[in-house]
Amino acid sequence: MTLRRCLRLAVSATAMLAAFALAAPAQAATKVCIFDFLGTSGDAFNLARDFAVAMQREGVELELKGYNDEGQALNAYIAGQCDGLLATGFRTRQFNAVAASTDSLGATTIVRNGNVDVPGTYEVLRKLIHTFASPSPQVAKLMVQGEHEVAGITPAGIAYPFMVDRKLNSVEALAGKRIIALAYDPAQAAMVQRIKGIPVPATISDFHLKFNSGQVDMLAAPTMAYLPLELNKGLGSKGAITRFPLLVVTYQMVVRHSKFPPGFGVQARTFWAGQFDRVMQLIRRADASVPPQAWMDLEPQDNVRYTQLLRESRMQLTQQGLYDKRGLKILKRIRCHVNAADAECGTKQEED
Repeated sequence: MTLRRCLRLAVSATAMLAAFALAAPAQAATKVCIFDFLGTSGDAFNLARDFAVAMQREGVELELKGYNDEGQALNAYIAGQCDGLLATGFRTRQFNAVAASTDSLGATTIVRNGNVDVPGTYEVLRKLIHTFASPSPQVAKLMVQGEHEVAGITPAGIAYPFMVDRKLNSVEALAGKRIIALAYDPAQAAMVQRIKGIPVPATISDFHLKFNSGQVDMLAAPTMAYLPLELNKGLGSKGAITRFPLLVVTYQMVVRHSKFPPGFGVQARTFWAGQFDRVMQLIRRADASVPPQAWMDLEPQDNVRYTQLLRESRMQLTQQGLYDKRGLKILKRIRCHVNAADAECGTKQEED
């Protein structure tokens, strides 16, 4: 065969391959459902946009679909309309209970010498998120449950008690009072009943309406919700926000791992871990949006007492199967790393 003929054949083959490539349909982007109170204009959706750009650089195309109703986002994921979901840990617990341990009562709360340590509380969560972002095979195994994999965790802020009356400044004062308990987190209703309150079921999409209209006496929410949900209406002139961390609310991303390339989960978790400081700036800005006079601090002995109450409740809820032992064991280790002087660190509680 002559050189000229070889060149003609090579050119012809190249042209055929190019034509085939042009005719082949582009690979469809994988859909991810994003819950944000403000839909596509909120901070969570903006973070998800940056996530999509970062994953595009890794060769993964994502199509984001925003929802301002968390239940609708969840149902779309369950129905297979999306292969990824960004929602609160309360909703994603059903897909991975270990990761959702972050949103367990008091699991990240740090009280030091009777004083609430807000930076310490967030430090516990930061260490946990970075632990879960580790490429360790043992960690990666914990992040997978059946067909679902946790692809990232980020804070939404401490859930503080919002009261319609600042006279409700003790557990005893809450007896007989109506308290919001998310309908899909049975641990919350159990806790309300433990302090002899009346649990009022709600969702994250409507709990503020019940508070602002005076249907309930208390709800727990991050300050990120204060302005968007106009919680000042529920507080009125008599209400207050108690500066005590009941838990830290998180956003968690879960995906059907079979729909993504190998290694995607670790890449995604690493991205979200890297956003922690950026998100903390948003949280601190939200904290500052609350008028100083709206805050209420507890006495040191009450901070210690309520931390112990949350711990006892958490252990009981774990025995009932509502919380995951493995996740809480990891969280205790981190709490004791952050605050080794706490009395719990000299016990075997939550280690079995």
